[in-house]
Amino acid sequence: MDHGRAAGCRWPISLSPVQLDPSSKLTYRSERLPPGEDDEAWNMDPETIQKRVFPYNPCLLFRRRWASLSWMWLLLTVGQSQRADDDKPNIVLIMADDLGIGDLGCYGNDTIRTPNIDSLARDGVQLTQHIAAASLCTPSRSAFLTGRYPIRSGMVSDGNDRVIVSLAAPVGLPRNETTFAHLVKEQGYSTAIIGKWHQGLNCNFRHDHCHHPSHYGFDYFYGMPFSLYHTCWPDPSRDAELAISGRLWLCVQLVAVAALTLALGKLSRMLCVPWALILSLVLFILLLGYFWLNSYQSTLYWNCLLMREQEITEQPMKAERAGSIMVKEAISFLERHREGPFLLFYSFLHVHTPLPTTDDFIGTSKHGLYGDNVEEMDFYVGKLLAAIDDLGLRNHTLVYFTSDHGGHLEARLGQAQLGGYNGIFKGGKGTAGWEGGIRVPGLFRWPGRLPAGNVIDEPTSLMDILPTVAALTGGIVPQDRVIDGRNLMPLLQGQVQRSEHEFLFHYCSRFLHAARWRPKDSDAVWKVHYVTPIFQPPGAQACYETTHCQCIGDNVTYHDPPLLFDLSRDPSESTPLTKDTEPLYDLVIHTVAEAVKEHRKTITQVQPQLGPDRNRQFVWLMNCCRVFPFCFCDKEGEDSS
Repeated sequence: MDHGRAAGCRWPISLSPVQLDPSSKLTYRSERLPPGEDDEAWNMDPETIQKRVFPYNPCLLFRRRWASLSWMWLLLTVGQSQRADDDKPNIVLIMADDLGIGDLGCYGNDTIRTPNIDSLARDGVQLTQHIAAASLCTPSRSAFLTGRYPIRSGMVSDGNDRVIVSLAAPVGLPRNETTFAHLVKEQGYSTAIIGKWHQGLNCNFRHDHCHHPSHYGFDYFYGMPFSLYHTCWPDPSRDAELAISGRLWLCVQLVAVAALTLALGKLSRMLCVPWALILSLVLFILLLGYFWLNSYQSTLYWNCLLMREQEITEQPMKAERAGSIMVKEAISFLERHREGPFLLFYSFLHVHTPLPTTDDFIGTSKHGLYGDNVEEMDFYVGKLLAAIDDLGLRNHTLVYFTSDHGGHLEARLGQAQLGGYNGIFKGGKGTAGWEGGIRVPGLFRWPGRLPAGNVIDEPTSLMDILPTVAALTGGIVPQDRVIDGRNLMPLLQGQVQRSEHEFLFHYCSRFLHAARWRPKDSDAVWKVHYVTPIFQPPGAQACYETTHCQCIGDNVTYHDPPLLFDLSRDPSESTPLTKDTEPLYDLVIHTVAEAVKEHRKTITQVQPQLGPDRNRQFVWLMNCCRVFPFCFCDKEGEDSS
């Protein structure tokens, strides 16, 4: 039976599989023939077969071409998307706390061993005029996060208060500020901050966490929401006290239950106990509460704590083990997000006093406890870099290392120096104008993208990180506000030789102390000082009597005319220039004064966050991992056990 004819097919739709050869005539047998044709062989050439068997159909041809174009467009789009993802590097930003620029081998120190940090300079780009926007933790970090001078965000005060003084203070980085984490998160990045925050926590209640890092673009947080203080690393003699404290709440509960049971038994006449016993138990509970309420004055219980996301994991923290836990958290984040892209802000607690250091590094350096702490920090940097390499991320990850400001010269224990070394530069932490307080390390490594071993002696700023990160990730820098940072990539890659910063301004809280000018047609770097701190005691090079140098008041000197230095010739600012010694004196002073005037026009007054009216401790904002005020927990220890 002829199945093709029985089915009523009008056109042949298939042939026996015989290869078509245009150069010869072959016999093709149709399996389905047009109506009225005999079931016989057709002797025809391939061109005839093509026309007879596959007749011209415009619709079919259009569909085929449309399908081909669609596939080509899809492949092109996928390829472009893949290339776009490949062009977005992972970003690891590492910030030390209170590290002096002179503490690192790559910046000239030959007695403290920092091989891992030094490798970043060897394999990448080293900045020698990298400047913090402030000389204390809170304002410097707010500028780093936002790319803006702290005075623009209100992270200043009208006096000498320059940092958040307690975790129970209702102040912090305003929520309307945009951080680099916000920008990259919009581009599909996973983000984390591990380590020190110090940008506030609560506003109205102890658990509202209105200034938690999660509100500033960070997907994950583990670390210290506040900052290290001298009480955060207790003397070993307090171990017994801390151990007893952890069981105190259980004791209070047992005594309270006992007092309540005896009172109910007495009232129901089921028990015969003297009221004196019941009252003594109640008094005991009240006394315990009174003694622990007095502990409000201790930063150990209320500020020295660790958090994972929104949960307190250690209160008080065991500071000497915090560094190793944080590195493990960072490596875990890298492993979870190895497919990228990600941004990790690793914010060290090192090397802030009281310098909590593990036994493995105690006594290993030539510079006492401070040197031990620096070398331990370098070890942890090595762990991070090794993890990046082991995960195969080295060539696709930009690594940046810096410090939030200069070393703390006034940090001493007797004659032992507990603060950093700022090299040849005058001043240190807290000195807003002198270079020692604001000049910090700046190291970038990105193999294959940044030239290895390059040294750049141009003014740059911690505020440059936000626009640089935006340029690398495709983020959009906010257009509704002034951004003071500049994209560093053209300078780092050698596309330009000059910094985009013609002027930089150096604030002490909201008070302008100094400004620098890098003329476009000169190699000079002019520095003009309007206010300088008075070092004490006389002859000292730091403010030992006030712990930090101050911004205003009797402990500063106002200069009229201002002091002038050329940092290209006198980087240690040792000899002020005068009209007699510098022909360009009047020109420089006038030019910088005009730049300051124009800069001040861009400042919008906002509420200061760090004034004494709000920047103080409030009882109802004190964080507690259990029932207040019996706040003791060690969930890290519980997990490890």
